Amino acid sequence: MLSRDDVFSELGIGPVWRLRATPASPLTADAPPAYTWDTLTDAVAHCTACKLSATRTQGVLGAGDRNADWLIIGEAPGVEEDAQGEPFVGTAGKLLDAMLASIGLARGDNVYITNVLKSHPPGNRNPEPDEVAACRPYLLAQIELIQPKLILALGRFAAQSLLDTDETVEHLRGRVHAFQGVPLVVTYHPAYLLRKLTDKARAWEDLCLARRTFNSLTPDS
Repeated sequence: MLSRDDVFSELGIGPVWRLRATPASPLTADAPPAYTWDTLTDAVAHCTACKLSATRTQGVLGAGDRNADWLIIGEAPGVEEDAQGEPFVGTAGKLLDAMLASIGLARGDNVYITNVLKSHPPGNRNPEPDEVAACRPYLLAQIELIQPKLILALGRFAAQSLLDTDETVEHLRGRVHAFQGVPLVVTYHPAYLLRKLTDKARAWEDLCLARRTFNSLTPDS
């Protein structure tokens, strides 16, 4: 276990660690079953835990580097994601790629992208509580398997689900949170930014905060 107490004392959050190749899990109360990537992929593909299984084209687990230091979590697959089986492939995905590039990141290169929901909600409606609950074990399993150094939560549903709060993105952004010992930064969802361009400057501030936080963990990065 690699302690970073001094670094995170300065950031104002508790100690953070990253586990690799160890039976001990950083997830506690609602830890998922001991999935492998193969069993998790199969579980999402055949999941019938909520009503979305009846209307989706396919389950969308996620995409990218499965050993990534950066974990990007959005809301739910859209129509294009549902068709292609990969998250953030539409217009919002192009903006996300640009956002990542602005801080020196690229899709699939030390970056893994997923959503809170693994199935497309009809009409791109908001996720419902029972749907979020049904998908939560899959998201926890992904975090357990990836063991990221930093989580970037995109939008209200990702932030509220991970932080167990009803606070808005506006109140959650601008500071470093922690999820099960992993630093977490909240910013706006790219789809929201496409509708409200004036908040792109604030999103840039959040991305810079995420980059600084990550660099404080890995000075040689």
